Amino acid sequence: MAFQVIDGVRVWGEPDAGALSQAVTCAQTGNVVQALLMADHHKGYSQPIGGVVAYDGQISPSGVGYDIACGNKAVRTNLMAADVLPNISKIMDGIANTISFGVGRNNKYKVDHELFDDPDWDIYKTAGDLKTHNLLKELAHNQLGTVGSGNHYVDLFVEPVSGKLWIGNHFGSRGFGHKTASGFLNLAAGREFLAKAPGEHMDQPPVLLNMNDELGDMYYRAMKLAGRYAYAGRDYVIQEVLKVLGAEADFEVHNHHNFAWKEMHNDQETIVIRKGATPSAPGQLGFIGGSMADISVIVRGKDSLENKDSFYSTVHGAGRVMSRTQAAGTMNWKTRTRSGGQISPEQMQVAVADFGVELRGADTDESPFAYRKLQTVLDAHQETLDILHVLRPIGVCMAGANEFDPYKD
Repeated sequence: MAFQVIDGVRVWGEPDAGALSQAVTCAQTGNVVQALLMADHHKGYSQPIGGVVAYDGQISPSGVGYDIACGNKAVRTNLMAADVLPNISKIMDGIANTISFGVGRNNKYKVDHELFDDPDWDIYKTAGDLKTHNLLKELAHNQLGTVGSGNHYVDLFVEPVSGKLWIGNHFGSRGFGHKTASGFLNLAAGREFLAKAPGEHMDQPPVLLNMNDELGDMYYRAMKLAGRYAYAGRDYVIQEVLKVLGAEADFEVHNHHNFAWKEMHNDQETIVIRKGATPSAPGQLGFIGGSMADISVIVRGKDSLENKDSFYSTVHGAGRVMSRTQAAGTMNWKTRTRSGGQISPEQMQVAVADFGVELRGADTDESPFAYRKLQTVLDAHQETLDILHVLRPIGVCMAGANEFDPYKD
């Protein structure tokens, strides 16, 4: 087996002390069936990124995190990358001008979707009040189809083996998901849904709700609604990029990696919370992104004993080796300047250009130097997955530098 067991936690890859400490705390809190760390793990809020915790009858809003249903979608287009490379600069300008990136941004066009008719929107009347319901629903409607900031992106890829052009994106449920997470954490602590929460500690134990209680059931249904919302947003963005390209998609892969699933493991129903971890059941497809100067891959879960031991989970990316502050420095929001970062903008631009990527936006906290190499973490899980398609980025579009990122994960 490629994993080791440390204090009851199954660990793939090189253990990170901070993330492992968080995983051990999770393993020792509540009705835990198993805690695991994928090879791309690093510290997060309460439950580490790359952390998987399976519970008996419990769900954790802090485990799912603030960016509920963050995930990836990738599509293969009917175009060859060689067809777009001569115009890649103009195409990336078109993507940057069409898709809204950044914190708190609204879509220029209000997007209607059947999910807004879901009766589970009424959860917010029960958990809060009519004002809460209207606020969150309006926020969700306004932001549907926007990407946000942090490590969220829209990329164009070439598949070197076939020469085909692919599109990929990465983001979640936006401000709606963040307010949903904050609201249920407030309720769990005895505060009102929209109350201003005190600052949480990164290493605090997970917040747990019982699935049989009203609060746990409401959170689970709200989380699933945020999941539908995230899927709708990623679908919309892919369609808009296809329009920019004048292309069609002939194959797609779409998955969450910040979510809780009801699953059977070892003949027991469990709630499996994956934070920065991709579901990988036998035959299940996943899209795993690397840094902006690294490969991304389409994978398929193996029918293997080790995959079963992983609770059918795998990595969601390469995993950070530098925090945002280490990479980009400390931000002075009054002067909008940074100081003390280990990576300079010039270093990032050279690395990206050398890899052959046309970049729009991004700050040094998302530079390739802040991440592991994706192949390293994939190798640690080679007994659990097959790599079907290797993709190389040719265009990367993200929020601009110096965007404030409110997400804790």
